[in-house]
Amino acid sequence: MAERRKKEIHRVQMTEGKRNIIRQLLEEYDIQSAEDIQDALKDLLGGTIKEMMEAEMDDHLGYERSERSENPDYRNGYKEKTVNSSYGSMKIEVPQDRDSSFEPKVVKKRQKDISGIDRKIISMYAKGMTTRQISDTLKDIYGFEASEGFISDVTDKILPQIEEWQQRPLDEVYPVIFIDAIHYSVREDGIIRKLAAYVVLGINSEGKKEVITIEVGENESSKYWLSVLNSLKNRGVKDILIICADGLTGIREAIAAAYPKTEYRRCIVHQVRNTLKYVSDKDKKSFARDLKTIYNAPDEKKGLEARDKVSAKWGEKYPNAVRARRKRPLRAHRK
Repeated sequence: MAERRKKEIHRVQMTEGKRNIIRQLLEEYDIQSAEDIQDALKDLLGGTIKEMMEAEMDDHLGYERSERSENPDYRNGYKEKTVNSSYGSMKIEVPQDRDSSFEPKVVKKRQKDISGIDRKIISMYAKGMTTRQISDTLKDIYGFEASEGFISDVTDKILPQIEEWQQRPLDEVYPVIFIDAIHYSVREDGIIRKLAAYVVLGINSEGKKEVITIEVGENESSKYWLSVLNSLKNRGVKDILIICADGLTGIREAIAAAYPKTEYRRCIVHQVRNTLKYVSDKDKKSFARDLKTIYNAPDEKKGLEARDKVSAKWGEKYPNAVRARRKRPLRAHRK
């Protein structure tokens, strides 16, 4: 079934045909926006925290899972724990030992908020991060009390997982791809630098969300984005129907070169954010509620009517916000 759908998607070349397929996928699978990137990142984050805790358990017991030991203490399954992150509430699996003497370090026993480390953990998956930078990131996460040997052990534990994730084969066709940036800090030669990592999220032909790749952003240009898209080609991606992103420098030219039949669309979420920056805090909720009437309209005619009502209501108070909407044409309706 999935294979047949991929072939059907691959044959579609007309713009209207692509729009119909995207509309059906969005409605059937309730795909909302680039905010879905956050949900997809939770899986990656949870799996990495589990691997880091496994390395901590090895250090606690004095032997790895595959080794024999005379230590009477041993692994005793996992306990589920709910924590809050920058990407929302999520569940993680915490390794347990028979004596209940294991004290996790990356997420402590009574710790409920991991928003201070989650972006650092995700950043280790970004292509362009060196082993040294990953090791330094782990030092920042664990703090100065962690020994060099322990950091080395954790690095060795998660590096294969990172490399496997970065090199895994991808689907041949992605109906929709979102690109969004996360910002993180990395220590380099004793200096902390702020970097951007671009998260590329794919919606496959079955409507499933998948973080395809994370790329360190430096000197973004058409050449940079072409290298990102060509790396997707090398991993098996033959066709993308729509790439959705904010106005990234050089992205249009790169798409035209790598995937000439792919349509580029500005991300609605970013458009709304850029509009709301002109609105005072006390009016943002009301303004955003009115904006929803535009994007929830059943067709373009109704959408234009809703936009005119928003302009009439808010135009005098927030002319820049209204002008921002006028500059952008309405796109295909998404429920």
